[in-house]
Amino acid sequence: MPTKKIIVTGGAGFIGSAIIPELQRHGHEIFVIDDLSFGNRKFIDVPDSHFLQASILDLPAISTFIADTQPHYVIHLAAAHFIPFCNENPFLASNINIKGTMNVLDVAAQTPSIEKIFFASTAAVYGINNEGSHTETEPPNPLDIYGMTKLTGERLCNEFYLKTKIPTIICRFFNAFGPNETNPHLIPEIQNQINNGNRTINLGNLTPKRDFIHTHDMARAARLLLEKFDTGIEVFNLGQGIEYAVTEIVEAFERQINEKITIVQDPTRIRKVERQHLLANNSKLKAYINWQPEVTIDEGIKTLLK
Repeated sequence: MPTKKIIVTGGAGFIGSAIIPELQRHGHEIFVIDDLSFGNRKFIDVPDSHFLQASILDLPAISTFIADTQPHYVIHLAAAHFIPFCNENPFLASNINIKGTMNVLDVAAQTPSIEKIFFASTAAVYGINNEGSHTETEPPNPLDIYGMTKLTGERLCNEFYLKTKIPTIICRFFNAFGPNETNPHLIPEIQNQINNGNRTINLGNLTPKRDFIHTHDMARAARLLLEKFDTGIEVFNLGQGIEYAVTEIVEAFERQINEKITIVQDPTRIRKVERQHLLANNSKLKAYINWQPEVTIDEGIKTLLK
């Protein structure tokens, strides 16, 4: 694929710091918009001329940057996405995830160079399914403010596509893990407690199962989707297709450190609303880009502990 200019919103965050090096290895020129409220400038290797520190709510700033850059693709990752943060700050989360997305799409619609949009959505748009995996055709039914805001983002993408006919990829991310995590999700929380020398660790809900996918596998899938997708608008699940209980994640850490870990359930960490299962049916994505996840849970945890 020829070199493309790609703007990544939220590029200095957890997922962006995996996707950007993958795109750079394939010769693309990367520009980043990030307000660094969650991200870290050190996570990414782009020149200052290619980096704008601004919120996606700052319409004049992002308009000027995108107009000056004239990118071919926009990857829209910027969001408030830690569910407890979104629940505690529903107006702020809604503003960033909905108004911010409107801003990005409105500017993209007015930018003649744009050939493709990639929108990072989430498995949180799905309702409760205790029978098996979630497929893209399932009617969405989000349980929380985060899922609701991302579902609105998907609807905005549909509206954008109908108006512009610019090919649009909606990618529903399942539970990401890997280096540079910026929120206290399960795996970094266990990692931090173990790195601090604790072998008795405090956790919240223990029974839920989640589909954990390594950010390197996500980055490869995102790049392949951008390379291959060239017409219409489609939704893809991006998960490993394997579910792990909290206790199984702890066992994976035990295998890596070769020591026993004791779990103490901390009442302050327990989420009141919690789904028991969240598993991706990733067959559509696999067939479309001929992709397989490669990083196992044990390999991923091993590299994190290093």
